[in-house]
Amino acid sequence: MELKFVLAIASSILAIIVFIPYFIDIFKQKTQPHLYSWLIWGILQIVGTAAALKAGAGFGSWALGVGALFCLLIFLLSFKYGTKNIHRSDLFCLIAAFVAIGMYFLVENPLYSVLLVALTDFIGFLPTFRKAHQEPWSETFSTFFLSAVANVMSLAALEAYSLTTALYLSSLFVTNGVMCLILYFGRRRMGPNAQIQ
Repeated sequence: MELKFVLAIASSILAIIVFIPYFIDIFKQKTQPHLYSWLIWGILQIVGTAAALKAGAGFGSWALGVGALFCLLIFLLSFKYGTKNIHRSDLFCLIAAFVAIGMYFLVENPLYSVLLVALTDFIGFLPTFRKAHQEPWSETFSTFFLSAVANVMSLAALEAYSLTTALYLSSLFVTNGVMCLILYFGRRRMGPNAQIQ
């Protein structure tokens, strides 16, 4: 069996496993997802998957497709279980993300399109970065850590390497890694007594 196919299967399975603790924590009301972030991420993962497939990513795009489905499910759950910690700056991020998504459909260059997707993903992270800094126990650490691992595996599974095929996965690795650092140091700063009851 081809190594890239095995890595694609493994990263897709990991993409599923990544979200299991997140869903459990949502229903236990330990995790409070940010509605705007998950909407942006769901749309972006759909766009990112399509762009990666068009650019020849092949197996390397599978985990993105799985992630898109779960992002949209979490977005829907956010209406009931999501955070109430939504600021005006978050709305600006949502608007900026939609402007960037709109620009994506106007840009014909695949590299510029992927750059816009990566930028929009980062903008989508900003409300959750802010919330996680203020409430580090309101997110599931393992989901972001395993997402970073899955992104590395997807990068390894790419059938064609170029800035266009690798940039979005690389940006996902970086933003998930930054989220892990925010949660880790925020929890150390606040201590376990700050957990959501």
